[in-house]
Amino acid sequence: MATRTFPETNQQDTLNFQALEAKSIDYTSRFGQNFSKFVEALGITRQIPVQDGFTIKLYGAPEVDLADGNVPEGELIPLSKVTPVAVDTKEITLNKYRKVTTMEAIQKYGANEAVNITDDALIKEVQKNIRANLFDTIKGGQAVNNLRVGTLQGALATAWGQLETVFEDDTVRVVAFVNPLDVAQANADKELTLETQFGLNYYTTATGTVVFTSTQIERGTIYATAAENLQVAYIASNSEAYRAFNMTTDQFGYIGMVHDTTAEALVVQTVLASGVEIYPERLDGVIKIAIGEAEVTPEG
Repeated sequence: MATRTFPETNQQDTLNFQALEAKSIDYTSRFGQNFSKFVEALGITRQIPVQDGFTIKLYGAPEVDLADGNVPEGELIPLSKVTPVAVDTKEITLNKYRKVTTMEAIQKYGANEAVNITDDALIKEVQKNIRANLFDTIKGGQAVNNLRVGTLQGALATAWGQLETVFEDDTVRVVAFVNPLDVAQANADKELTLETQFGLNYYTTATGTVVFTSTQIERGTIYATAAENLQVAYIASNSEAYRAFNMTTDQFGYIGMVHDTTAEALVVQTVLASGVEIYPERLDGVIKIAIGEAEVTPEG
């Protein structure tokens, strides 16, 4: 009878589970850094940590009741009144995602490859949902006429001029969102250097307008706003609730993640939670411009 020695070969020890923790740290770190760079590329400077269920108010142009400024010497100056007008609301909610990698997949591809491949796909979908929420909001922008119908350059120039007018008392940086095929057609014979952040390609025009491309934007239309009009609200992932489930968080607090093994099903489980919303503070500061369609009929 062979003599048994300890520890036994291939024994599961803490190093095996430290590898799972390292995966969580790696993914949350990369997600946080990518999202932070995306926010920087957009030019967003305001970020607000909030609680689950927090309601965001989206405003239109404020109503101003301007009192008569012709006041005789020594008399009481009458009050003017500025009333913010909320035209829509958005609720920040905690989104939770879970997926498992089976023992069979690990056996076939190896633990790192099987878990990493599916974790990458999951993270990309979470990023896509954050972008989709932004696009859904900006698609409610007001339509304005293209100064040069039929050209992307005309639409971008119109966006720049229109937003310089809307935010006439502020120095603004214009951000536009365009379908990549519209960009490709407009720049087929020109050299264009694209950069990438958070799954989106972008470039900067001569006016300083930052143009992001996405297939979630329909062809033939661009949407634009001022970077200063965009804000980020997020449920901070360094909260007590995240710690209660031993979730690893990124340094910015955008996302929490945990990996563990479930012996009953012989799977490695990935769980992540995040609540992030990018939104415009003023909806009247978001515009929609058709590249090649007929002019918009003025209201009234």
